[in-house]
Amino acid sequence: MASFILNHLADIHWWNIADFIVGFLFVYLLFWGRSNKLFKKNEYNEDFLSLDTMKSLRGFAAIGVILHHISQQNYFQMNGILSPFVNAGAYFVAIFFFCSGYGLLKSYDSKPGYLKKFISKRIIKAIVLPFYIDVLLYGAFYAIVKIHLEKEQWIFNLTGLTMMNVYAWFPIVLTLLYLVFFLTFRFVRNRKVCFGIILGFILLMGIGTMIEGHCAWWTGPKNWWCSEYYYMNEAKWWMGEKIFWFHGEWWANSAPAFFTGLVFANYEKQIIAFFKKDYKKRFLILFGITELCFLLSDFGQTKFGYWTEFNLKGPEIGNKIATYFCQFPLLLILPVTVFIFLMKYHVSNPVTRFFGKYSLHTYLMNLMAIQCLNFLQMADESSPFYMGHAHNNLLANALAVIALTVALGVLEYKITDTVRGWIYKDKVKPAPAPYTRISLLAEENDVYARKMNMFRGDLAGDDKTPLESQKAAEKAEEKKAEKAEKTDKTEKTAKTEKAEQPAKKNAPARNQSKSNQNKKKSNKKRK
Repeated sequence: MASFILNHLADIHWWNIADFIVGFLFVYLLFWGRSNKLFKKNEYNEDFLSLDTMKSLRGFAAIGVILHHISQQNYFQMNGILSPFVNAGAYFVAIFFFCSGYGLLKSYDSKPGYLKKFISKRIIKAIVLPFYIDVLLYGAFYAIVKIHLEKEQWIFNLTGLTMMNVYAWFPIVLTLLYLVFFLTFRFVRNRKVCFGIILGFILLMGIGTMIEGHCAWWTGPKNWWCSEYYYMNEAKWWMGEKIFWFHGEWWANSAPAFFTGLVFANYEKQIIAFFKKDYKKRFLILFGITELCFLLSDFGQTKFGYWTEFNLKGPEIGNKIATYFCQFPLLLILPVTVFIFLMKYHVSNPVTRFFGKYSLHTYLMNLMAIQCLNFLQMADESSPFYMGHAHNNLLANALAVIALTVALGVLEYKITDTVRGWIYKDKVKPAPAPYTRISLLAEENDVYARKMNMFRGDLAGDDKTPLESQKAAEKAEEKKAEKAEKTDKTEKTAKTEKAEQPAKKNAPARNQSKSNQNKKKSNKKRK
């Protein structure tokens, strides 16, 4: 054993150790802050669908998406670094879609008039506004670093009709799903019909995405995208990859989880009761079905594939559609399996909650971080940033991208929140100032003077803000009103007691007169 280690010591460098540590820390997030009831019969986490649990799960998915984007960079794929995350992006994004669908229906059922301001609050304020702020930030970044774009491309990108940020497809798809939800639940009363319409829209969106492919295959010479010369010299800007909406299977393959979230929210009690009857057996069956769906998805991607354009046989749309339908069942059932598992085991810790809070914003700013730090991937010895081995450069790049993504995400969140505050000012009228008499002698014993000073906040030793002082004055008024009520009650009781006292005094005299009369009657009878 020792000889084996010594012989292979030269092959061990600090990237291997750091890679193991990073993987260990990622897995550790599954255990930090856990609530484990796996081996406790008939005991469950009743909060497995709470906001805190979902926020932590979204945070875990956000970390997975960041690692997925890093793993897809050319140098990482060439060296096989973070390879488990290369094709895992759809599974992490499915968690976001499931939580969105679940939250929508729960809010619709629990909040009267939920759809009245749905467009302005849930779509424009929550999704569209952050999307366009992200577009402007990327436009400013490209202008600063002088990334060349055609004039027409600038116009289309800034309007959002083409992609300034190729990672920003998620808010667009989510907006479309929210619109379909709003229209169906606004005008269709039968809930099952609503579910059918939403599922039909998701399927049509998936088929349309497969037809569109990854580039404008329908124009130019046959298989032009396979010619590097044509692609670099003759193809127009709008013919390239990831330019238009729905350029790529990732626009549609994880969207079925949105439908699953709606159905789960609608039948939540029945689903939970079903699994509580025999959790172990029924969860194992569900897990087995999920594994079969994984096998079907892998079969579809290896047998048919999404990137069929590069087989020099045209777009091969049929193969793309076949792959989509092979993957469709997995993205329907996977979120259910995850959340049923959470009934027995879930995690909530500061890291996952942090990423859950900034999940959308780190997601949107991840591309900028990758583009800023591309130079660290260079493994050429001539590079001034060469660190002795390609793996060393990739490690530094991955860690730097994660750190910069977090910083940019928080910054983008702050900017979005500020702009949101400017546009959507809360139209709450300030409480009117109490009508007070200003005393010429501002003494401490003067109640009105003290009240006025409290409102101004300049009473000696008072460090309250004017608003706090106003609240204190209002509380003092309430106490006065309570005292006045008490005094009124005591006065009323005193009056009633006074009214009863003469009657009580006269009562013995009346009783005595009656007794004298009775005596006289008895004497007359004797006589």
